[in-house]
Amino acid sequence: MVAANLAGWFGNDTTTPLVLFPFAFAFGGVAQLLAAMWSYRARDALATGMHGAWGSFWIGYGIYTLLVGLNVLPGTAAGTDAKVAFGYWFIGLAAVTWTGFVAALAENIALSAVLLTLAAGSTLLAIGMTASAPVLVTIGAIVLVASAVIAWYTASAMTLAATTGRVVLPVGRRGDGVVHANRPGAPSSFPIEYSAGLPGAKVGQ
Repeated sequence: MVAANLAGWFGNDTTTPLVLFPFAFAFGGVAQLLAAMWSYRARDALATGMHGAWGSFWIGYGIYTLLVGLNVLPGTAAGTDAKVAFGYWFIGLAAVTWTGFVAALAENIALSAVLLTLAAGSTLLAIGMTASAPVLVTIGAIVLVASAVIAWYTASAMTLAATTGRVVLPVGRRGDGVVHANRPGAPSSFPIEYSAGLPGAKVGQ
């Protein structure tokens, strides 16, 4: 939703921020920050870092769009100062997400692709906003839409594997010691469990 808005596919500077606010704040922010806390409980450093950084960002973004919609703060379209300031947030997000992409290479290809496109889109938005290059903002937003599609596939694959106990959609899993773990119909690999002290806690995506 937000990436499509940044790409200029829909919306305006008056009512759209108020519509985006509750969804960005709750679904993108609060829900993802909760996922970060659950990931921390499961000792999944990668998920904790990525969900924590992006969940916090979306909470901030939601509050910002609310204030823009209420005419308390200027939107990014109102002037260069607001756009550059917003662009600097994407510099930090890009740096964190590039690190996550490198770490995800040890887990599975699908998750790596999500973080690769997320990091690339953030980088393009950071450059486009801080350097006042609208074309890079548009391209970056489109890359983020692609990242959302890949994320949907990855989440669907994980959900189906968890409920069926078998690989339905391959994600290119790495390092789990199961030869046929990526073949549809093969038994799903199980994450490492702590033998004692952490009942119910598991490691990994």
